[in-house]
Amino acid sequence: MAAKLIAPPLDVARYPFAYPIRVRFSETDAMGVVHHGSYLPWLEEARVALLAHGGHDYAQVHSNGLDLAVVEVNVRYRQAIRFGDAVTVHTGVGVISRTLLQVVYLVEVDGQTAATGVTVHACVNGEGRPMRVPEWLLSLGEGPTGLRP
Repeated sequence: MAAKLIAPPLDVARYPFAYPIRVRFSETDAMGVVHHGSYLPWLEEARVALLAHGGHDYAQVHSNGLDLAVVEVNVRYRQAIRFGDAVTVHTGVGVISRTLLQVVYLVEVDGQTAATGVTVHACVNGEGRPMRVPEWLLSLGEGPTGLRP
């Protein structure tokens, strides 16, 4: 069972990484607003980029026998995002337990918080069996951002 979900900070200075996205027309609904399902690929892109920024390309991580299986997702939609908007997904590693970690996100448009999110990941081997969170992932959650309680 996962730990209680961390509340994503609303201060972008608390996040160690920012990932830019430009909203594509295909990500919007009939009202011209980004469809709720479009947020999950953005979170995934930002998470993979965060790992690469920390020196751990996900393809290499996977080939070394580690996967980060998504076991829970929470997104809170706060403001509509529209086609063409420049979005920044701020992200960082939050709570870490023995085999689970939480990644937190703040989705921003024009300096305004449009959404927040948390994904919970189980560290698993190639057979899908739980394994300990590796040291390098622990270090991604440390530092001046203060995301880890």
